Amino acid sequence: AETEGGSGDGRAGRRLPPHSPSGLMLQTVEMHTGGEPLRIIPRLEAVEEAVTARGLSLLSLRREMAATQDHIRRALMHEPRGHAGMYGAVVVRGSAAAAGADLAALFLHGAGYSAMCGHAVMALGRFALDYGLVVAPSCPETAVHLRCPCGPVTAFVPWDGHRSGNPVRFHSVPAFAAATDVAIDVPGHGKVVIDIGYGGTFYAFLSADQLGLDVHSSKTRDLVSAASMVTEAVKKQFKLHHPESEDLAFLYGTILTDGKDAFSEKPTTNICVFADEQVDRSPTGSGVTARIALQYHKGLIRLNQTRTFRSSTTGSLFTGKAVKATRFGDYNAVIVEVSGEAYYSGTATFTVEEEDSLKHGFCFK
Repeated sequence: AETEGGSGDGRAGRRLPPHSPSGLMLQTVEMHTGGEPLRIIPRLEAVEEAVTARGLSLLSLRREMAATQDHIRRALMHEPRGHAGMYGAVVVRGSAAAAGADLAALFLHGAGYSAMCGHAVMALGRFALDYGLVVAPSCPETAVHLRCPCGPVTAFVPWDGHRSGNPVRFHSVPAFAAATDVAIDVPGHGKVVIDIGYGGTFYAFLSADQLGLDVHSSKTRDLVSAASMVTEAVKKQFKLHHPESEDLAFLYGTILTDGKDAFSEKPTTNICVFADEQVDRSPTGSGVTARIALQYHKGLIRLNQTRTFRSSTTGSLFTGKAVKATRFGDYNAVIVEVSGEAYYSGTATFTVEEEDSLKHGFCFK
């Protein structure tokens, strides 16, 4: 915005906010999918230059950004510009994206970098169309090819020739059951039985009632604390393996469910707690992917049976179904389709003044 009026002191018409000549100015597009925010950085030249100059893979680029550009993640995800539940994506486009992809993305959160994010894929599908990253979009639906650190995914986005729409669906990387019915000792709760599913990243799953809780009625703080204890216990007691890269062999979080895993037309509710006790406001796209893979592995659903998943935090809904059986390394896997609604909430210009002692953000719990 510009200042109004003529004060006579030379400030009329000056654009705000002022910023240090050497300080950062970051422009973003703000979206949410099912209530989960996505702060999109449309272009970060330092990242694309690293790809072009050194031919880095997206996983290598993820490490590079963590090592050299992490101040940008902290500035945009943490307070005072972000908050404890903020999530972001850096768009990598053009020749730096990867052969056959319309764009690539790095996923950011309060504690670091993810390998996959379903809610972000749905939002980025709309963003790619509306911001001209797809060369020849088609009506009534356009396939948007994205490359994520975990591999290629495809979003299918409604397109009327002028703007994108909803719902958006995407096809995942191969998803699989990494382990089922594993007994884990959780401090304060004793033995619980978990499943571990992969949907672009690994999650532990268990019904909340094993922890004496209910995803519908328990306090979110209690659910978060219990899920975080499960995550830490699994990390110590179970070793993960990824068929392609050990960079992907990490537990991202724990998803507590209502225990309703058998096929039903009625929604099943869950809450996802990931990274450093961050709570997903949506049903979690990669979590739905992993949960569908587990249900298919256990014979609880068949191919093309659609299930509805509800977030216990906002009540928002995603649908998911296994659309194709495949193999991924030594695992029997499935390609999962997840569908949801992504919306724009605004655009922003963020500045960083060099004199600011809190310029790169802070965390407060």
